[in-house]
Amino acid sequence: MISSREYVPMRAREMAVLLQIPKGRRKELEEVLGALKEEGKIEADRRGRYRRCGKKKESRRTVTGTFLGHAKGFGFVSDPGKPGEDLYIPEEYTGSAFHMDEVEAELLPGGGGKRREGRIIRVLSHGLHEVVGTFERSGHFGFVVPDNPKISRDIFVPEEQIQGAQTGQKVVVQISGYGDRRKSPEGAVTEILGYAGEAGVDVLSVARGRALPMVFPEKVLHQADRCPEALIPNDFNGRLDLRGWQMVTIDGEDAKDLDDAVSVTREGEYFRLGVHIADVSNYVQAGSALDREALRRGTSVYLVDRVIPMLPERLSNGICSLNQGEDRLALSCIMTVDSEGRVTDSRIAETVIRVDRRMTYTAVNRILTEQDPALMEEYGELVPMFFLMKELSELLRRNRSRRGAIDFEFPESKIYLNKAGRPVDVRPYEQNVATRLIEDFMLLANETVARTYCRRELPFLYRTHENPDMEKMEGVLSFIRRQGIRVEKAAEEITPGEIQKILQQIAGTPQEPLISRLLLRSMKQARYTTGCSGHFGLAARYYCHFTSPIRRYPDLQIHRIIKDDLRGRMTEEKIAWYASRLEGVAEQSSAAERRAEEAERETDKMKMAEYMLYHIGEIYDGVISGVTGWGFYVELPNTIEGLVHVSSLEGDYYIFDEENYRLTGEITRREYSLGQKVRVRVAGADVENRTVDFVLAGEKKDE
Repeated sequence: MISSREYVPMRAREMAVLLQIPKGRRKELEEVLGALKEEGKIEADRRGRYRRCGKKKESRRTVTGTFLGHAKGFGFVSDPGKPGEDLYIPEEYTGSAFHMDEVEAELLPGGGGKRREGRIIRVLSHGLHEVVGTFERSGHFGFVVPDNPKISRDIFVPEEQIQGAQTGQKVVVQISGYGDRRKSPEGAVTEILGYAGEAGVDVLSVARGRALPMVFPEKVLHQADRCPEALIPNDFNGRLDLRGWQMVTIDGEDAKDLDDAVSVTREGEYFRLGVHIADVSNYVQAGSALDREALRRGTSVYLVDRVIPMLPERLSNGICSLNQGEDRLALSCIMTVDSEGRVTDSRIAETVIRVDRRMTYTAVNRILTEQDPALMEEYGELVPMFFLMKELSELLRRNRSRRGAIDFEFPESKIYLNKAGRPVDVRPYEQNVATRLIEDFMLLANETVARTYCRRELPFLYRTHENPDMEKMEGVLSFIRRQGIRVEKAAEEITPGEIQKILQQIAGTPQEPLISRLLLRSMKQARYTTGCSGHFGLAARYYCHFTSPIRRYPDLQIHRIIKDDLRGRMTEEKIAWYASRLEGVAEQSSAAERRAEEAERETDKMKMAEYMLYHIGEIYDGVISGVTGWGFYVELPNTIEGLVHVSSLEGDYYIFDEENYRLTGEITRREYSLGQKVRVRVAGADVENRTVDFVLAGEKKDE
C-alpha cells in the first residue's frame, strides 16, 4: 500500500488521496491502518499521522520475586506473571542476593530454550535475618556453616561477636551484612543451641532455622497467668447448660490439650450429634498480646520430639482443655442427622459442658472391634453411646462416599525416640474405628458451620481446596488410561466423584499405591480464604475449620465471628472491621501452616535417616514410590523412603520415560516403574541432608 521508501508522516485521508482511494472505500483504509498499528508495523503520533515503525530497542523486561538460592551458588526467582516458570539466575549474575530476598531481576537476552535466564539488578528487601548453622573457629574470627543448603555462603563472625561459641556447636547468627560475590555475609552469634550430637539439638536447630517461635514473650505469659483456673458464676450467663448431657473426649494417649468433646443420642430414626469445642475466645481477647502472638504462630507445630504450642500451656492444658469432670465453656454445634447421614437441622450455641470420661482411641477401638470385657465393664455406662457413634460414623462415611469425597489411604509415620533422642523404631500410624469416627464428626461440624455462615453472607474464614490444575491432571489421566483403567470424565474439569471411581477400581491391586500417589500429587494445596468456594477433596460445597481453636488460629478467629453473631453484635461497623482483617488472617494462617508442615516433614526425615544409620546393610522389601532421571525412590513398609541411584544399576544404561514414570534398560529392556515391588539393601544414610540410599538386593516377585 505504501512504498518501503515512504517515511513521511501522513494522516489516513492524505494517504487516501495519494493512493487515489474513492471516498466510499476510505473506511477500509482506516481498518487496515488500525490492524497494522495493532501488529506494531506502523505507529501514530499525537496529531494522528501514521508512519512505518522504525527498528526499536528491545524493552528491558524485569521480574520481581523471591530469590531462592542453591547450594551450588546459582538460584531462581519466582515470576508471579508466569506461575511455575521460575527465572534461572546463573551464579555470576546473583549479585548480592541472599536466599529468600525480595529482588528485581532482568531477563537476559536470547535463551530460546526451555529455561529463561536472568540477573539480579536490585535487592528490594531481605527475607532472612537469622541463620542456624554449625560454628567453626578460625584464629581470631569464626564462621557459621548454614544448615540450610540453599544458603551457599558461610557467615563470617568477627571475634567480638562470637559470644563464647565453640567449634562444633549449633548456633543462631543474626545477619548484619549480606555480602556479595566477593565478600562473605557477616553476623553475630545470638544463641548457642548446643553441640550437634546432644539430645534434642538437631530438632531444635530445624525449628530455629524455620523461624518457629520457641518462647512466649513475658507479656503473653503474664496475660495467660491472669486467666482463671476454673469457671466463675458470670461465665454461665446467656449460655445453654449441657452439663447433664453424656459426652466424652476421644484422643491419643499422650494428648494434653483436649479441645473437642462429642455426644450422640438417638431420637426415633434421627441421631442427635453434638460436637462441643473449647471456647478459647473467651480467654484470648481480640487484639490482646495473647491474640497477636497466636496469630504470629498461626498453628501448633508437632515435631518429632516436642510440641511448639500456639497458646501458652496455662491455657491449652488448663482452662481451655476439656478435662474430665471439669465445668468448661464451649461453642457447640448440635446437629440432627437422618438415616442417610444428612443433616436435617442444626444449632450453634454458646454452652457450658462437663466431660464424663477422657477416652483414648485405643480403648474405644478395642470396645468397638473386640468388645474387650474389661473395658466394657469399666466404661459400661458409655458403651451404648460408643456403638451409636460407630453406627452414625458409618452413615456419614457412606454419605460422603456417595457424593464423591476422595479418600486417600496413606499412613502417617510414627517415630519412637529413646531418652537420648535417638530413633529406636519407625512405624506407620494406622487409623482405626475410633480415629475415623472422630474424624467423621469433626468434618460434619466443619461443613455445618461453613454452610450456616456462607448462606448468611457474613465475613468468614473458609478452608478451601481448589479444583486440580487440569494440565497437570490430564497427564496423569492419560497414564491411567494406558494401564487399562477406565477414566470417566464428563466435562473439561474432573470431579471428585470421578477420581473416587478410579480409586475404587484399583483398590487392593498392585497399581493402587502408584496411581493414588500420582492423583494426590496432581492436587492443589488446601489453604484459608475469605471466599466460600468449597473443598474439592471432600466434595464439599461448604467447608471451614471450626473444631481446633487451641491449636489453629483460623478456628479461634471464626469462633469470635460466631459469638458476635449469636450475641447480636454484628453491626455494619463490625462487619466492615472483620472484612478488612480477614484477608490478612487467611494469608498469615496459610503461610504459618506451610512453615509448620515443612518443619514437621524435615524433622521426620532427619530422624528416619538417623534410624537407618543403625541398619546399614540390612535388606527390606519395598515399593517404588517415585521415578526420576537420576534413579527411583523406594518406600518401605515402615514409611521410610530412600533412593536407588541410577549409577548403582549396573550392567546397562537406563533411559527415563517421564510420560510413563519408568526407567528402562537400553540393552536388557529391564524396567523399574512406580508401584513396582523391589528388594533393597540399605547402602547409606545422611542425617544432615535427610537422605537414605538403597541399592537393589535381588528381585522381589509379586505374590
